Amino acid sequence: MAGIKNFQVDRNKSTKGMNIFKIGKNNRKKETKSERLMNGINVWASYYRFRMDLFVKDYLGIQLKLFQIILIYAMQNNHFFMYLASRGQGKSFLSAIYAVSRCILYPGTIVVIASGTKGQATAVLKKIEQMMPDSPNLRREILDIKTGSNNAACQFHNGSIITVVTSNDNARSARAHIILVDEFRMVDIQVISKVLRKFLTTPRQAGYHSNPEFAHLQERNKEIYLSSCYYKSHWSWERAQTYFKAMAQGKKYFICSLPYQLAIKENLLMRDQVLDEMSEADFDPIGWEMEMQALWFGENEKSYFSFEDLNVNRKVAKAFYPSEVAEHINDKKLTIKKEAKEIRVVSADIAAKGGNANDATAIFCVRLIPTHNGYERQVVYSETMDGGIVSDQSMRIKQLYHEFSSDYIVLDTMNAGIFLLDVLGQEQIDPRNGQVYPPLKCFNDDDLAKRCVYTDAPKAIYSIQGSSKLNNKIAVAMRNALRNKKLKLMIHENDAEEILTNLKGYENLPESIKIKFKMPFIQTTLFINETINLEATYNDNKEVTLKEVGSARKDRYSSLSYLNYFVTDYLEPKNRKKKQDVLPSQMFMFKKPKLY
Repeated sequence: MAGIKNFQVDRNKSTKGMNIFKIGKNNRKKETKSERLMNGINVWASYYRFRMDLFVKDYLGIQLKLFQIILIYAMQNNHFFMYLASRGQGKSFLSAIYAVSRCILYPGTIVVIASGTKGQATAVLKKIEQMMPDSPNLRREILDIKTGSNNAACQFHNGSIITVVTSNDNARSARAHIILVDEFRMVDIQVISKVLRKFLTTPRQAGYHSNPEFAHLQERNKEIYLSSCYYKSHWSWERAQTYFKAMAQGKKYFICSLPYQLAIKENLLMRDQVLDEMSEADFDPIGWEMEMQALWFGENEKSYFSFEDLNVNRKVAKAFYPSEVAEHINDKKLTIKKEAKEIRVVSADIAAKGGNANDATAIFCVRLIPTHNGYERQVVYSETMDGGIVSDQSMRIKQLYHEFSSDYIVLDTMNAGIFLLDVLGQEQIDPRNGQVYPPLKCFNDDDLAKRCVYTDAPKAIYSIQGSSKLNNKIAVAMRNALRNKKLKLMIHENDAEEILTNLKGYENLPESIKIKFKMPFIQTTLFINETINLEATYNDNKEVTLKEVGSARKDRYSSLSYLNYFVTDYLEPKNRKKKQDVLPSQMFMFKKPKLY
């Protein structure tokens, strides 16, 4: 190690449990200066390998919190390590601390970092960069560090290296002594078992292994997994249980789960910030339970929708953005060109009034792509608004309807929805640009259609007025669409981050604008949490009713399920009828026979 000074060891004190060479008085007289230096390094290296937290403090000059000291010790003294943490505890910082310490204390170490996205894995190297200015010894140890998306690695003068790999089959050629998987729940289990774990083929080959006397002292490779908690139906829950059982049996496994209260206690997270988040109108109790309380969430026995049915359909990677968001980036990749025969729909479940934490207006924009058995529903945008003035809600729906080049609006016309229908049936002027939006009329209910006084208004609104019988049909249609893979949802926001960074100018945007680009993906996560939390009850006719639990909401579910029912009940039967109307003479063609 660079910067280690010679020292004296008190031979009257024993150091139980540490591999320290005792240097007697007579031996010191016979040793050369070089030998004394090397013996000193041996002792300090053994000491710091046992108490790596002290190495971080003494050599790197970084002060750790008590819980970080414990976690660093657990990382060092176990072969398998799993840390489930709330937001704000600094998983990337802790990963960086351990990785550089291991590389310095064990020359020739190869650390491979993986994550759900390469950008997330690169965050560990960026933490190392941030530590370097305040740690001269760390700067002295590092030969080179790169944090680019295509070339991310940190090389040390002693031959150690920290490198980042993508979590897919393309990473098969890598080798490692330690694999560190950040947000491991976002990585496919097949990639972890068949790719990442296969990196750990050969242990570190230290110089002393060439001496037959020490050849048996091989170092075990390590696996380190960090994440927030997730759903119990996910494979990561079973993995966590495996770690817990192995740790309880006394094996070299470690697992812990630390909630947000610890981050507040250690001044890593502000209490007022937490209280503000919990009081927001769109507060997500399930997401909070997993990400902040570090608890696993499982659907209860009354859940009608399973997490797996929803999560397996998260396939849509490209979002539609309204003009006020899209204008921040001049990149053609943002445009979603409307395909031939594609149909576009905007749906809305309307809040009665603003300020109700259990009620909000939820809007979805969905592309309908024709297939051999109907339409594939691709969700490309969603947002919520805190109810409010009906004219404002109508204006927002019309803005999205025109900017999205939509063909239909699916509207809940119960309660406040009937008043919104009346406003949609009037001409409105957009205050942003003066554009005039024409009136729109309902087409599936004659009485509602008459509420629009403009006889030539486009018939674009499909009305839904719920009843126990209709709500049962809507729920069944929604579950069938998910299980038949006909409803495609937006990918997870962590995966989306990797795609967004490739947009021209995205990296230079302020965080307040970046969050707007991520919001459609975040809204999808909120929709999933909301949907799996709905409890099912059945009447005597075996019709299902879905109800919120406690203060939870179902606005997002209602909006998207109404849209799905519109496709199932109106568009797909209409399309099938067109196909059936084809005459037999149009279905078959025969060549005129040749006469010989």
